[in-house]
Amino acid sequence: MTPQLMQSIQLLQMTHFELTHFIEQEVEKNPLLEVAGQDGAFESERGDGVAAGEPADDFGLEAATFDPLGDVFENTRKDLGPQMGGELDVDFGNVFQDDGPPTRADAPEMIGQWRSMAGAGTGEGAEGYDLEDFVAERRSLRDVLSEQMALALRGERQRLIGLHLIDHVDAAGYLQTTPAELAERLGCGCAEVEDVLSTLQTLDPPGVFARSLSECLKLQLRALDRLDPAMEALVDHLELLARRDFASLKRICGVDEEDLIDMLAEIRALDPKPGTRYETAPSEAIVPDIVVRPALDGGWSVELNPETLPRVLVNHSYYAKVSRHAPKHSGDQSFLSECLQSANWLTRSLDQRAKTILKVASEIVRQQSAFLAHGVEHLKPLNLKAIADAIKMHESTVSRVTSNKYMMTPRGVFELKYFFTVSIGSAEGGDAHSAESIRHRIRQLITTERAESVLSDDDIVDILRKSGVDIARRTVAKYREAMDIPSSVQRRREKRALAKISA
Repeated sequence: MTPQLMQSIQLLQMTHFELTHFIEQEVEKNPLLEVAGQDGAFESERGDGVAAGEPADDFGLEAATFDPLGDVFENTRKDLGPQMGGELDVDFGNVFQDDGPPTRADAPEMIGQWRSMAGAGTGEGAEGYDLEDFVAERRSLRDVLSEQMALALRGERQRLIGLHLIDHVDAAGYLQTTPAELAERLGCGCAEVEDVLSTLQTLDPPGVFARSLSECLKLQLRALDRLDPAMEALVDHLELLARRDFASLKRICGVDEEDLIDMLAEIRALDPKPGTRYETAPSEAIVPDIVVRPALDGGWSVELNPETLPRVLVNHSYYAKVSRHAPKHSGDQSFLSECLQSANWLTRSLDQRAKTILKVASEIVRQQSAFLAHGVEHLKPLNLKAIADAIKMHESTVSRVTSNKYMMTPRGVFELKYFFTVSIGSAEGGDAHSAESIRHRIRQLITTERAESVLSDDDIVDILRKSGVDIARRTVAKYREAMDIPSSVQRRREKRALAKISA
């Protein structure tokens, strides 16, 4: 396998962002590659009037010093001059009457700021500006805690211990060490570390520096002045809450059912991971690679998203002009030939990548047309081999195409892998059912059930088999647990409790 073939395979499975980064690197090191604009022209043809492929004699550009503001005012005067006798028929002294004329001290400062923002290349204070200077900085959890610690702790010894405690706080806000371990490491008393820790646990956001979920919830309830004995007993028995054992919780907390429901509502309003609100990792926006729309003939129109298509061109004109100046049989000629070969390969590979993605996506849409028209209940079972056989490609190629690629449909944006699901047999010998559609039907059945008729896993199996789905009870239980749906016993307790509150 040649290096170019390996890179072609890598291009096929790259995401839009990875591909953009790769192309930027190739354009930077290959002088024959250019990124084209919307109209297909080279970007360099839009710049200072020197088109790509037309370098100066020394293969460089002359540096020109100009005054942007001067050019603007001069061009404005020339454009309006013939119509107005070379002068503007405007009295600028009356434009801002309420503000009054600028003072002699204010005018130079305003002009300097204006010229600086316009990017004037000469003069003091004319360095230009960066838009990122005006963007609010994203503060991390460590920054927030360090700022508050400087006011909460006074002694240098306490602040040193506080900084070490902050260093052991994870992204969720939990302390990942014990006071005893830190005291041994710093050579101080454990009681001193505990004292500093208790002070830091009063900082914002409430719940930070907790060593367990129970302690995190207690800190938040204490900040709200809601940590009474009954609530503390509830938080100390979270394992019973996870099992929905409300009878035991009522006995332990010493409250009736109505009070317990109110306490549970307060617990749900708390934040189990208070530090994540300061998470600094930027969220990545999903850019769909394929766009599917209803066609006029009743079918579906499948197109590549033009925003994800890289516009890379090979500048043959530049190659021809530069190669004429380079001596024959020299290293320069060899370098240019390699650059031309690499540039041609990249453009062909990108074109082949786009065609392959479109071909695979079109076949997926053809196979899952019922899903696009009627919803997830009509999602068909599908595997990579079925698509590969239909479009005469290797299964591994289809796998690479469907990795980290997204399709925008009238029903939402889906990863291409979403359309490949396990097959569930039919009880009547008909067409098989998709596992995703079965999960959707289980979720619908449980959502619509009533408190007096909660469905067990066996009941769900009977309902599905009557509708032609051959499924085992353990499969229903596995799908239910994967969707984080509690058992029928736990659901019955919750629904009865909610029904009493509503009554």
